[in-house]
Amino acid sequence: MDTPDVGIPPRLARRMSMAEQYDYLRTRPTRRRALVTAGAVAGGLLTGCSGPDGGGRGPAAGPTAAATATATGRAHGSVVTPFGRHLAFGADPKTQMRISWQVPLAVRRPYVRVGLEPWDLGRRIEAEVRDLHTPGEDGRRFALDQFYLHAALDGLRPDTTYYYGVGHEGFDPASRERHSTVASFRTAPARPGTFVFTAFGDQGVTPEALANDRLILGREPSFHLHAGDICYADDTGHGEKSDYYHPATWDAFLRQTEPVAKSVPWMVTTGNHDMEAWYSPNGYGGQSARWALPENGFDPREAPGVYSFTYGNVGIVALDANDVSYEIPANRGYTDGRQTAWLDRRLGELRRTVDFVVVFFHHCAYSTSTHASDGGVRDAWLPLFAKHQVDLVINGHNHVYERTDAIRGGRVGRRVPVGATTDPTEDGIVYVTAGGAGKSLYGFPPGVRDSYEGRVADRESVRTFHWTKARDKRRDTVEWSRVRYTGYSFLSVEAQAGPAPRLRVEAIAQNGERIDHFDVRRGT
Repeated sequence: MDTPDVGIPPRLARRMSMAEQYDYLRTRPTRRRALVTAGAVAGGLLTGCSGPDGGGRGPAAGPTAAATATATGRAHGSVVTPFGRHLAFGADPKTQMRISWQVPLAVRRPYVRVGLEPWDLGRRIEAEVRDLHTPGEDGRRFALDQFYLHAALDGLRPDTTYYYGVGHEGFDPASRERHSTVASFRTAPARPGTFVFTAFGDQGVTPEALANDRLILGREPSFHLHAGDICYADDTGHGEKSDYYHPATWDAFLRQTEPVAKSVPWMVTTGNHDMEAWYSPNGYGGQSARWALPENGFDPREAPGVYSFTYGNVGIVALDANDVSYEIPANRGYTDGRQTAWLDRRLGELRRTVDFVVVFFHHCAYSTSTHASDGGVRDAWLPLFAKHQVDLVINGHNHVYERTDAIRGGRVGRRVPVGATTDPTEDGIVYVTAGGAGKSLYGFPPGVRDSYEGRVADRESVRTFHWTKARDKRRDTVEWSRVRYTGYSFLSVEAQAGPAPRLRVEAIAQNGERIDHFDVRRGT
């Protein structure tokens, strides 16, 4: 039988503060691996799933908390509290939602209860357990077992609020003592209307990240886009097994994000710090364990951060820029061109069915900050963005806010000062770096100042560089850098349908100030 680890290995303890040692001992799970339930689940509210008693009511609470250990080495379910709830759409946001969460120890028979009223969670849907084991190595990687749970809700009604609670044997969210854990979400409307979505990249676990989350919640977004470098458990970001890695950072991140992500679908893609080399050959085994994202990319098992969905009159495309990056080559070319071929097809499909197409990924196509621009992104994808007249591109990677003029054919197609309107069919595409989510901030080249909200130069050359195929830096003098801001911030986009559809794009600083805004209209 597996037995729990006792205490902290001396070699590890020497590297930890007292607070870290306390947290380690408090949250450390046993060495026993997770119980994997039968198959991924399905069926949503309209498919008639129910509990084992046939009536949708779960089992009564189990034995008292005194029975904390069982013969199998698991803590009793009554003393294991779920945490880190986060939502994601399925391929169709009108009818599909994925609910994910975490438990600190292995549990039996995990499930979700769902209903149309908070006091009537009548449907019970089984959950899938995806366990993740991180081996320790020479102080650069901390050993840990983690348990992630996922439930698929299909067949939902459009434009409907659902209430849900997550549980397992011994922990019933429908019981009176657990009812405070119930949360809610709303499916996408059947017809396009007006809605808001938010976006940023490079979040981490910091007070600034938490403050941004609270501001985002105040915008009441229909969903949030996370452009990669999610929590920085891999603090090195080279995508190599020698990277410094602390898996418990994910636990802290999911707790931090839960107040927003339990009700706002948190749609993530992969950055360089999200390549975790010890889980799978391409480093995305951890991503697949923690997130349940739309499975409509070219290969969801190989590239979980590549997918698309349509909400209202906007098509959203998520890409994995590690595949094309010249700067950080760990995963360059791992899809053998299949991602780019899929992108070409998907952009063509969306262009025929929606008013606006928004693409988000991690590495910057255009930026003058620390990482500058990635020539691999430019070479692989910018021709496709131009071909299909993409309306907005959102990146992270550089921990600043920076926004370009409209770029057409590699040059400024039209100046877009703060408050202006741009037309992608004539002017070109605006690229936004929204990397001020919470991780330590970057700056701009020496002598280049912030320029935002009424203080933007008409024409200001910036000396910077971009990465070439040989991973060299080629110097550039650019005139497309329209707005720059070095504080913490996020992007808020209001989409309007109707006879004159519009995207109103705003950058919001951590103090609530609007630091940039512009409109996107097609065919004006």
